[in-house]
Amino acid sequence: MDGWGFDWLEGRATEERPEWGYARLLDEAVAGAEVAIDLDTGGGEVLGGCPRLAREQHVTESWPPNAERARRRLGPRGVIVHETAPGGRIPLADGAADLVTSRHPVAPDWAEIARMLAPGGQYLAQHVGPGSAFELIEAVHGPTTEAQRRGRHPDDEVAAAEAAGLEILERREARLRMEFFDIGAVAWILRKCPWWVPGFGVDTHRAQLLEVDRIIRRDGAFVAHSTRHLLRARRR
Repeated sequence: MDGWGFDWLEGRATEERPEWGYARLLDEAVAGAEVAIDLDTGGGEVLGGCPRLAREQHVTESWPPNAERARRRLGPRGVIVHETAPGGRIPLADGAADLVTSRHPVAPDWAEIARMLAPGGQYLAQHVGPGSAFELIEAVHGPTTEAQRRGRHPDDEVAAAEAAGLEILERREARLRMEFFDIGAVAWILRKCPWWVPGFGVDTHRAQLLEVDRIIRRDGAFVAHSTRHLLRARRR
């Protein structure tokens, strides 16, 4: 289950994409950067799709299987892969980067992002928003709390970014439809994203999966929704 490719779900599940087109924005940003770092790059799938990278391109990844995939994919293009501990300091000098990017960062460390950016340097990222896939999560895991639903709220992230010394230049939000057409796709995504339902297993959650399967057979798909927000910020 390493990497962040989702090709296995082709024809079995769908998710709408935000209208702003993060991949295109990333292409434009890294092509014009001198020193850039992509945080939580996974196996480098998104960054690897950019035809031109920064003159000096760095990435971080904390999960060893993904870090190895990133080395194989991005290393031949001269990208420096930093295998970092979650929440640890990134081995980049203060003010070294003119661009920091990320698609779906795990937990943005705003102080660290601000530290790495040179004055006037930019942060560009697409974040997972609050309540993503909670219809599916609640169907398998059970009810969620208000605090869980509030997690990753863009208001909170903007406030934290500003407190760290960043100026928000752009903020956009989207609510997107997800559809799962068979129970295999549901089981696959719950293993791919283990934080959705901690301890998930086909045997331990058999009754819940049977109910989701019943809904799919009745309605043609199990429908959930994800939320995303785009943030573009500048180091003061």
